[in-house]
Amino acid sequence: MEEPLDLIRLSIDERVYVKCRNNRELRGKLHAYDQHLNMVLGEVEEIVTTNEIDEETDEEIVKKATRHVGMLFVRGDIVVLVSPPIRMA
Repeated sequence: MEEPLDLIRLSIDERVYVKCRNNRELRGKLHAYDQHLNMVLGEVEEIVTTNEIDEETDEEIVKKATRHVGMLFVRGDIVVLVSPPIRMA
């Protein structure tokens, strides 16, 4: 590997984890990407985490909403982290 994007190139056609802005996480099969980290993911599981305050108890309530999407275009400027699949030696 010579450049950081080489790690992503090696993950084409494999499932990756993508952490995005606004408490959004994606797991899906990487079909394509470019130098801006725009990506096309397939078979995507999207998890959105929200925090709310219970008005009666003032406790923080963490809620997670999950949806499944067949194909998704991810704009690179929302990407915080991309984790390739774990490879066993």
